[in-house]
Amino acid sequence: MGIIKKQSIQGSIFLYLGVFIGFITSLVLFPHILSEKEIGLLSTLVAYSTIFAQTGTLGFNSVILKMFSYFRNHKNNHNGFFFIIFVVIILGFGFSTALFFILKPYIVKENIINSPLFVEYIYFLLPLTFFTLAFYIFDTYYSVLFFAVRGIFLKEFVQRVLILLVLIIYYLQCININSFVIAYVVSLSAPTVLIIIWLIYDGEFVLKNRLSFVKKDLRNAMLSVSLFGILSGMVGSINIQVDKIMASSMLSLQVTGIYTTIIVLTGFIRIPSRAVLKIAAAVIAEAWKNNDTEEVKKVYLATSINQYIIALLVFVGLWANVHNIFMILPPNYEIGKYVILFTGIAFTFEMATGASNNVIANSKHYKYLTYFVAFMLVLAILLNYLLIPIFKINGLALATAITLITYNITKVIFIYLKFKMQPFSMKYLHISLIGLFVYLVSLLIPVFEDFIVDILIRSGFITITFTLLLFLSKTSAEFNSAVTNFFWGGNKFK
Repeated sequence: MGIIKKQSIQGSIFLYLGVFIGFITSLVLFPHILSEKEIGLLSTLVAYSTIFAQTGTLGFNSVILKMFSYFRNHKNNHNGFFFIIFVVIILGFGFSTALFFILKPYIVKENIINSPLFVEYIYFLLPLTFFTLAFYIFDTYYSVLFFAVRGIFLKEFVQRVLILLVLIIYYLQCININSFVIAYVVSLSAPTVLIIIWLIYDGEFVLKNRLSFVKKDLRNAMLSVSLFGILSGMVGSINIQVDKIMASSMLSLQVTGIYTTIIVLTGFIRIPSRAVLKIAAAVIAEAWKNNDTEEVKKVYLATSINQYIIALLVFVGLWANVHNIFMILPPNYEIGKYVILFTGIAFTFEMATGASNNVIANSKHYKYLTYFVAFMLVLAILLNYLLIPIFKINGLALATAITLITYNITKVIFIYLKFKMQPFSMKYLHISLIGLFVYLVSLLIPVFEDFIVDILIRSGFITITFTLLLFLSKTSAEFNSAVTNFFWGGNKFK
């Protein structure tokens, strides 16, 4: 827990710096500089490349998280583990490239009518896939080395700074839209180049072949984990991107652009979990290896309640300020108002389930996660086909919300049945009631003409009141400790 706390704090600093830059870029500058169609193009490129890249990992992210502890030996270069990683990246990119050319005619057919601009740039998927794939694997490797902050710094901070710079250059008319898209793809690829440089500097980029270390039992275990990792990774990435893909093919790039912009906003709810869960995954994997069920339970419960506290605070703040949000965005974005509500509720519930994914993925029952993810994909596709024609952009959000909530309930029930662990207690009801109370009281605050003043006053009230009530309720020892350390350096209220 000490490692998780330390690295989550460090990671959160870069995350929130990145959030601020991302807010300026995605919610203020993008909608006013780029058309909805152009924003939709960028998000669709990212969506497809994410799927191809995740497939190209060949499930090896799961192998790294679950099996690296068997190789761990710094003096011996971790018994040649990095050589295996390097080979997987080469083979994986070859596989994802072949898959791209097989599926290309179908992708073109599905998008040529509603999203012809995407078809023009479809070959940009290849370099974007390679750099995304390599980053996924290298970043996971750094996580198991307990250096999760490095990937967060590069992906959440450096990448966003580069995108902002590219956008400013485009706004100043120094480059045209074609050059902007190229520069955008380069910005997305830059973290991979930088993480390779970091690996070389740390002495971790060692291509030493020690395949003799991988005995038959270990090899079979790795292949089994990899096989299910391929399935869960591929299906999981489709799940994450299916709403954007179906929006571009069933609606238009314009709607995709609006939806993507709104999702960036509600995605702030998930921000605190990124640093926590990356390092929690490595800690849980080590605990399962040592059969330390109590450590797994401790991490599971702690991540659940503390993520829910922060997620609920962010969600209440977003929905209380919904009128201000659409003062920032262009008028045609207001069709996405209820996307904030539906996805906000789903993301908040997801955060309340903590490290449930990691608990299952790193246990002996990891195969079940693949089944759950596959079920989630089928449900998502069916709901999108059913709800998009009826509710348009709100149908996308409803499908996402229902799918995500169902998936997380399934995981919580499974963990309880298999391991007799479940995170929920009366504390969650207390937190929820505090959140509801703070939201209702915030509605009594009059709306100020200047939306910036309104945001500051409303958000300040919500943050202070929520924090004070939660602190006084003593619902979370970690939360109270964090507040005490922040204001009094840990010298009082112990």
